[in-house]
Amino acid sequence: MIFTLFSPSEGKRSGGNSEAIHEETLLFGLASREEILDSYNQLVNGQDQDAVLALFGLKKAEDARAYIADLYSAPTMPAVERYDGVAYDYLDYPSLDTEASAYLQERLVIFSNLFGPLRGGDLIPTYKVKQGNTVGDIAPERYYKDAFNAALDALIGDGEILDLRAGYYDKFFKPSRPVTTMKFMKEGKVVSHWAKAYRGIVLRHLSQQRYETVDALLASQIPGLACREILEKKGKREAVFDIL
Repeated sequence: MIFTLFSPSEGKRSGGNSEAIHEETLLFGLASREEILDSYNQLVNGQDQDAVLALFGLKKAEDARAYIADLYSAPTMPAVERYDGVAYDYLDYPSLDTEASAYLQERLVIFSNLFGPLRGGDLIPTYKVKQGNTVGDIAPERYYKDAFNAALDALIGDGEILDLRAGYYDKFFKPSRPVTTMKFMKEGKVVSHWAKAYRGIVLRHLSQQRYETVDALLASQIPGLACREILEKKGKREAVFDIL
């Protein structure tokens, strides 16, 4: 069994269904998140516009309006649908069949700057926290590592880990088990920004084929990629891919 660790996106799709967040709709429940969520809710719905813009990483008040809402009553949608950025564009979740969708809802773990670790199917409202920002006095990466590191290890158990996170999100969870990461090369150079696109492509391929081992994934024909080599490092394996 493979669990894939993934980054969120600064962009969020608006809307959702009428169901609000509650204990049963979030990995590890709501109670352990209440301190940071309450801090966010008070700040966003308070009177300090400059503090809200700083939290969101925005300059104009009109750009912030879409995110001003009560977190606990706002409409929700699955996390894998909520995020809207390059990796999620290439994943193209809405076009996946039922089995691929179900796979991502259970096996994908996304590290949110507000909610911490989420399964792909966890229901969340729209929100905005610029990567690296604190929520009030709370640093999300430290808060969630302390709260959920052991619980995530227990959830994964003997499963394998494909770590497709951007480096910043390593701070949220340090697995006790070895992980496999991926690096993408084009004409001998490491791809940085467009690595997001290839992470989305890999995740889409994995969800469609539903491999049970990382070795099976690496041995497969991932669209647009060819595995050049697999490097063994302390505590992790790095698969290096050439972009075709």
